[in-house]
Amino acid sequence: MEIFNIKNLTFSYPKSSSPALSNINLTVSKGEFILLCGQSGSGKSTLLKMLKPQLAPHGSFKGEIFFNGQSLNKLSNRESAEKIGFVMQNPETQIVTDKVYHELAFAMESLGYNKDKIRLKSGEMASFFGLSDIFSKNTNELSGGQKQLLNLASVLTLQPEVLILDEPTAQLDPLSAENFLNILKKLNRDFGITVILSEHNLEEVFDYANKVLVLDSGKICTFSPPCIVSENLKKINSSHPMLSALPAPVRIFNRLNKTINKKPPLNINQGRIFLFENFNNNIKAIEYNSQNEKQNSKKDTVLSLKNIYFRYEKNEKDVLKDFNFSLKKGEIYTLLGANGSGKSTAIKIISGILKPYHGKIKKDKNSEIAYLPQNPRTLFIKDKLSEDFEMLSRKEKTLEYAKKFQIEHLLESHPFDLSGGEIQKAAMIKLLLSKPTVMLLDEPTKGMDAFAKNELSDTLKKLRTEGITLLIVTHDTEFACAVSDRCGLLFDGNILAENNTTDFFSGNGFYTTSAAKMSKGFFENAVTCGDVVTLCKLNGEKDE
Repeated sequence: MEIFNIKNLTFSYPKSSSPALSNINLTVSKGEFILLCGQSGSGKSTLLKMLKPQLAPHGSFKGEIFFNGQSLNKLSNRESAEKIGFVMQNPETQIVTDKVYHELAFAMESLGYNKDKIRLKSGEMASFFGLSDIFSKNTNELSGGQKQLLNLASVLTLQPEVLILDEPTAQLDPLSAENFLNILKKLNRDFGITVILSEHNLEEVFDYANKVLVLDSGKICTFSPPCIVSENLKKINSSHPMLSALPAPVRIFNRLNKTINKKPPLNINQGRIFLFENFNNNIKAIEYNSQNEKQNSKKDTVLSLKNIYFRYEKNEKDVLKDFNFSLKKGEIYTLLGANGSGKSTAIKIISGILKPYHGKIKKDKNSEIAYLPQNPRTLFIKDKLSEDFEMLSRKEKTLEYAKKFQIEHLLESHPFDLSGGEIQKAAMIKLLLSKPTVMLLDEPTKGMDAFAKNELSDTLKKLRTEGITLLIVTHDTEFACAVSDRCGLLFDGNILAENNTTDFFSGNGFYTTSAAKMSKGFFENAVTCGDVVTLCKLNGEKDE
């Protein structure tokens, strides 16, 4: 039985030259798990918001949306609140109260539930989601992962029929994201809740889905089971940008599948079986050139932190303790770690925004440091991107960078009207126009699709050749592996492990890339899809 039926939906934002959604026709059945993906600006968030009347954007609307056979417009506010749950990308924007238990009770109190039911549902949700230990905590003290779990729990207190989520793992570390997605799978499988999920990172969630909906410039590109998404995309365009967004096992399969006539593996375990069944492993490792590492070790240090201690409040525990770190000139260093481990604190101390109460910071006197915060919108003060850019440089230079990052069509847009990926690109341009020698980037891939991440990786590598030093804080292990010279893992206030990228990711068991997980026990130091493909080709296919 269908829960949503969308007919001939076309939507345009005011003053927009092209529709955000064009002739969308699709049916979602009750109990399905639908994964929605596409490049930044493809219309994913717009489509999701159209399914929740209170969040529907302002603009020109044509077509019809039915919920349980009834026009969505005829759904009362109470029915919409109770039956259609919505979890936003940024957990901060959805939390409205000061305490965890207040947040769990808020929706029920607003709808007039009796106190006994409110206490029962709040306690049940706190227990199910593991929030019991923080039940009385202030919401502003929670980590990003805890806040997003709280948002999900709060929505579910009303027992909705459908759960809509707009990139809910964008600000979560890999382990928190995996736990969050496992909960969604359980809610769908065990409780029959229909899930419609928008995601850029498809590694963990791809094979959870009954169907995958790919949008391209506001149109449906494919709406099909996960096992044939790749095949359908290749029929449209053999080099379709979304092919690079598919999970690592699928990408590896696509690059190797010349004689193996099978459906692609959709998860790490299936990928591992695919390797063992089809390839030899006489050659186990990629030859690693240690010469580059030796050359990097001889480079000058542009900044260093020694014995740093920092806490936000006098009576709180230290966020950083005995923290030591150095950054070499012309390298790309990536700092990883769980939510709340202190990554953003460290980068803010380096930028000068925060001051430690103990320790020494040394910086090259010729360094010009530019800082990209987690919320890039805070960098913009004008009504148009072009006006912000032209405060720093000539119009010609602005246009050059806009073309480089493929946002020239957005120069007259208000910064707050851009998608997450678009504002990240704009923020990078603003930083570059200030002509820095050192760039500090806090979650630069947040909201970016896979194609944009690949472009950003290439851009950052080019900046390195031009003499710019980069320090990146990120949860994105795949991006870190693709772009970094060195990586460090922050834990309990200081750097627990630090190494060149290959040794760092091949040495980690959990905090690593999908390619490394998939090839573990088969190959020794394959950390990228390219590494796995290279070793498979060197070893050759097994004889049948």
